[in-house]
Amino acid sequence: MDIKEIQHLIKFVAKSGASEVKLEMEDVKITIKTGKGEQKSETTIVQALPTAAPVAAPPVVAEQPVVPTPVEKTASENDNYVTIKSPIIGTFYRKPSPDKSNFVEVGSTIGEGDVLCVVEAMKLFNEIESEISGTIVKILVDDSSPVEFDQPLFLVDPS
Repeated sequence: MDIKEIQHLIKFVAKSGASEVKLEMEDVKITIKTGKGEQKSETTIVQALPTAAPVAAPPVVAEQPVVPTPVEKTASENDNYVTIKSPIIGTFYRKPSPDKSNFVEVGSTIGEGDVLCVVEAMKLFNEIESEISGTIVKILVDDSSPVEFDQPLFLVDPS
């Protein structure tokens, strides 16, 4: 499990409202506690153990906030469109694999149940299916970009 996946998990837990989550896998044990629930102060003391040679720690990467792509159409034009949003946090991909073509393009006609994209979360590729029929008007996220829960992905004209 890499640092990016752990960061996504922390964000997901924070948004979910849970006060504590424990995850145990073969080689990793993670406990995430949020400030919600009981308010008690906790002090953690870290003591470094002497080592024969210094060990380099992995670099800490500060994540920049994801800014939603502005929609260039006026509000009255967008009222006719249905927004398809991401059901999970992860990485957005427009194609099933690098050597395949995109699932949909602007102007593509889609039906209910058609796969629009995949969102990778924790090494699992989740197919995002359309819940409506219509035409893709705009793709709001770039390929291979991180997406948040409930972030708009597509604008669809249902007529």
